[in-house]
Amino acid sequence: MKRFLLFALVFALTLAACVPKAESPAGDALKVSDGTVSKIYTVADLQTLGATEASFNGVTYVGVTLTVLLQDAGIDSTNLTAVKAVASDGFTVNYDASLYAKEDTIVAYATVDSAMSADDGIFRMVLPDQEGKLNPRQLVEIIAIP
Repeated sequence: MKRFLLFALVFALTLAACVPKAESPAGDALKVSDGTVSKIYTVADLQTLGATEASFNGVTYVGVTLTVLLQDAGIDSTNLTAVKAVASDGFTVNYDASLYAKEDTIVAYATVDSAMSADDGIFRMVLPDQEGKLNPRQLVEIIAIP
């Protein structure tokens, strides 16, 4: 019986090691794609796109508007049906044009007072006046959906 349990454990661990992991950018990068184009951004890259501020839950964040980021990645936001934000834990949120095209929807990389908190991660979506689940933390990818 012990041999069977040991064999089953080894087999399960071997299978788990074979499962492909989702492609995501390395630690401090954000991937922006639409299925045909893909671009990786660091905080320094986002800082060159111009800074704007937006507040959520009493914190004022600094970042770049989502439409500017999409444009820089070569994606025409006027031809999209949705934009998906993906967090490092796999949590996703889809935004329709009424949300992703707003001037105060930003991808944040800092707060006005300091760098992002460990809970927020390197990047965070900020949509003022929207519920918490629409403001995912630890953002690793933005997918534009035509």
